[in-house]
Amino acid sequence: MTEGNDNSTGDELSAGDSMAVVTAALLVIGDEILSGRTADKNINYLAKHCTAIGIRLVEVRVVSDQEDRIVEAVNVLRSQYDYLFTTGGIGPTHDDITAVSVAKAVEAELVENTEALELMKQRYPEKALTPSRRLMARVPVGGQLVKNSVSGAPGFMIENVIVMAGVPKIMEVMLDDATQYLRTGAKMLSASVVVEHPESSVAARLKLLEDRYETVSLGSYPYFKEGRVGTIVVLRSTDAADLDAAVVGLKDGLLEEGKTFRDEESGS
Repeated sequence: MTEGNDNSTGDELSAGDSMAVVTAALLVIGDEILSGRTADKNINYLAKHCTAIGIRLVEVRVVSDQEDRIVEAVNVLRSQYDYLFTTGGIGPTHDDITAVSVAKAVEAELVENTEALELMKQRYPEKALTPSRRLMARVPVGGQLVKNSVSGAPGFMIENVIVMAGVPKIMEVMLDDATQYLRTGAKMLSASVVVEHPESSVAARLKLLEDRYETVSLGSYPYFKEGRVGTIVVLRSTDAADLDAAVVGLKDGLLEEGKTFRDEESGS
């Protein structure tokens, strides 16, 4: 798989290429995540969203609220993948340093954005728009806003970095807004087969399928239910024909070996 970074934005990116592989990483920022004080809910949501629109989420990192660590992670990840999403650290408190860090990483000046400020004025009475809250209107020069219909204070996108809030409901609406600017590619398809036998008994069969169908990835996940041991086999591919063929090959092989199985609902 080739990973890339085109660093371009704009309406031309909204059209998907059904054959392309578009990659992304997620950088989760916050001491509260690393300390266990807050359980992250954004990774799963963003992963499902990316899969649905044809973007391959390849890597997730979590870093503390330290500028040098954020800058380093942003620069590494944005250079390796087509897109880098970040969550967390864009609020009004002293430890919300994501905007500053991203601006430093992309070498852009961080300034109060007129449009962002106007959006916030629509949400906050004048007295409530304190100097601390106005910090949330800062955007690196050259960035575009990622709208926030929940609380008003926007995120932003600069080059291939999409900066969003850590609060799940706000992150979700920001992600919806940012999606219109993203280039998408081949969608990942999947099928699942529940094999009513231990994982070790299907390992050789899965290896044969993996060698035969290079475009199909296979994962096996053991389960224990009502005293019985079984395996859920998940097959994934961007090639529908190869996926179907691999599923048939798996089932034929299981039948030859006298193993029982059943279909499970397709998912991502």
